[in-house]
Amino acid sequence: MRKYQHAAPRRSSYDVVIVGGAVIGSSVAYWLTQDADFDGSILVVERDSTYEFSSTALSASGIRQQYSNPINVRISQFGLSFIRGFAERMAPFFEGEAAPGLGFREHGYLYCISPEGADAARERVELQRSLGAQTVFLEPGPLRDRFPWLNVEDLGGGAWGARDEGWFDSVGLMTGFRRAARQGGAEYVENEVTGLELDGDRVTSVLLGTGERVSCGALVNAAGPRAGVVAGMAGLSIPVEPRKRYSFVFSSANPIEGRMPLVVDGTGTYVRPEHDLFLTGNRPLDDGPAAVDDFEMVHDEFEERIWPALYHRIPSFDALKVRRFWTGHYAYNTLDHNVIVGPHDRVGNFIFANGFSGHGLQQSPAVGRGVAELLVHGAYRTLDLGQLSYGRIARNEPFLEEAVI
Repeated sequence: MRKYQHAAPRRSSYDVVIVGGAVIGSSVAYWLTQDADFDGSILVVERDSTYEFSSTALSASGIRQQYSNPINVRISQFGLSFIRGFAERMAPFFEGEAAPGLGFREHGYLYCISPEGADAARERVELQRSLGAQTVFLEPGPLRDRFPWLNVEDLGGGAWGARDEGWFDSVGLMTGFRRAARQGGAEYVENEVTGLELDGDRVTSVLLGTGERVSCGALVNAAGPRAGVVAGMAGLSIPVEPRKRYSFVFSSANPIEGRMPLVVDGTGTYVRPEHDLFLTGNRPLDDGPAAVDDFEMVHDEFEERIWPALYHRIPSFDALKVRRFWTGHYAYNTLDHNVIVGPHDRVGNFIFANGFSGHGLQQSPAVGRGVAELLVHGAYRTLDLGQLSYGRIARNEPFLEEAVI
């Protein structure tokens, strides 16, 4: 890993300190600077300004509405509208040049459903459709007709997001948030939070790796897979841990005809087109907690688990060659696979935006906006994220999201 060139902040006190400057932290900073009622100071502390190992940069960059909880469908719907309107939103921050789009590829998601899971999948589809999603459930026959390259012999059907699902430029979204936030007055510093100081039930200051003590009015934990470490600095605990996810880009001797969606197999393996290549990954068999700095690759995942699953589901994937690979981290919420948003129930100025379990990129516009609303107005003003609050963690009451890849 690179040797960080840490820098000191310009001030000794900020109204809001955000720990983590990738897509979640930068979304919070962006929405704060866009709120006319906020005139405070913002410091974003990011360990590595190259974002080389950030979950944002290493993600599969997808967005979908196929969730089992209505709030997650709503969150993604706002995320989609934000992505579609990204260039227009960012135009004021690209004076003299065209604001970039995010290259949204609306290919959809296709979940391959086992016969025993078909009834539950139909129920999820009906829920999603009742909320305005375009998901459809296809029986094996129509599924084969629509995707003739797919093996449907052992399937009970497929749940397909025909519209409003796909993938986009993850780094572009983060960069846009970051650029707009900085132009709006947020200060970014490459440094590391090494400790927090509390006075009673409030965080009063942040200790940095360069030795500074920075006072803060509120602390936002947007540290991704390091969220548990940051919470521990305040004597708090959340069920969020790093989980490794292996990604491979491969070429195939046989092309896939037609508009290929992101296909999710029941084994946990997924695959989607990546220009002339394909991107695939899986949920590892050994899916336990990882060290925050462990990005070691396990190549056997492709040879022993991913390729067999791909070949079984898509028989034309019989001759593949890996071209690139990397390891990323999920910030995995072991309680219920859902994000934790909002203040701690005792340390009221410690704000969580943690435990996205692989959904952080697509949920960043709505969650960043929600956290900013809490900080400025003390309540949600747009989409109510109350079901995702810390309270359920304290009560040990899971709010389970079933549709996790």
